Amino acid sequence: MTLFKWMNIFKGIAMGVSDLIPGVSGGTIALLLGIYQTLVAAINGVFTKKWKEHLLFLIPIGLGIGIALVSLSRLIEWLLSNYPQPTFFFFLGLTVAIIPTLLKEIKYKESFQLHHYLLVVFATILVASTAIVKEDKMTPIMKHLEWSDYVFLFISGWLASSAMILPGISGSFVLLLLGVYPTIINALSTLNLHVLAFTGSGIVIGLILTTKLITYLFNMYRVSTYAIIIGFIIGSTIVIYPGMVNDPLLFILSVTSFIVGFLVVFSLSKFENTKV
Repeated sequence: MTLFKWMNIFKGIAMGVSDLIPGVSGGTIALLLGIYQTLVAAINGVFTKKWKEHLLFLIPIGLGIGIALVSLSRLIEWLLSNYPQPTFFFFLGLTVAIIPTLLKEIKYKESFQLHHYLLVVFATILVASTAIVKEDKMTPIMKHLEWSDYVFLFISGWLASSAMILPGISGSFVLLLLGVYPTIINALSTLNLHVLAFTGSGIVIGLILTTKLITYLFNMYRVSTYAIIIGFIIGSTIVIYPGMVNDPLLFILSVTSFIVGFLVVFSLSKFENTKV
């Protein structure tokens, strides 16, 4: 198990930024950064005898995520409001680039059978179908909260965390589906501790329980699990795709953002391979 590394703070920041974007999965970012399975194992290991080792790995990751959520939530809001297309195309480039990496890692030509391809198709359709939910249908920020609202925020955090740790499924998009995304983004921007505490506690519990399931699936059904993850990621590209407009400058910015995002993943993959 890798011990405390300051560089993991930056990996956590990358995950935190992605978790702010509906349609972009923090689990996908962890996967392309080469820390996904270590992250899952560390979360599972918090309550074992080696909890100190696992905690030393999780602290910089969690610190980076926290820094991104608190400090960059306003920037993300601004980018999505003023430059939504280039922003989403950057993350689209990140997402598209990881697909061949995963196919290569699982050696799909040798390992995939017919039912694995069917799992890819099923998972793709499942995630792509959520594209019918548009951001312009977002509910208003929740105000004058009652206890029932706080319980709902706790449950929302629980459900979103299950998506956050799964590559290809966006936790923030789950919050969008549940109608609490604007409330939580506003809470991050204004440091509304009551909202953050209830939602955050749900996220923590959800992460602990979901990672146990993921570990079991990777151990027992590794190829099938990869097939589903690949399908999730392919489907998420449909969710992330923002469409195009007839503005030449915006088109150039969007294409450039896509290429930069793609090259980021390509460079990270090369870097991870050189360490092996």
